[in-house]
Amino acid sequence: MRIRVKDVLDLLAAGVPESEILADYPDLEAADIKASLEYAASQLDHPVLTLATQ
Repeated sequence: MRIRVKDVLDLLAAGVPESEILADYPDLEAADIKASLEYAASQLDHPVLTLATQ
C-alpha cells in the first residue's frame, strides 16, 4: 500500500505517533517518515525578505 507524503505529514500534524503510522502502513519505514519531513522542510525554504527603511 502506498501513502502520499501529504498523508504522512497530515497524520504527524494531527498528533498520530510515528509508531502508529508505521503499524498502520507496514510497507512504510521510519526513514520514509523522516524523508517526508525533510521534503516538506525543503519546500518551505525561501529567502527572508526585509523592508528597507528610509
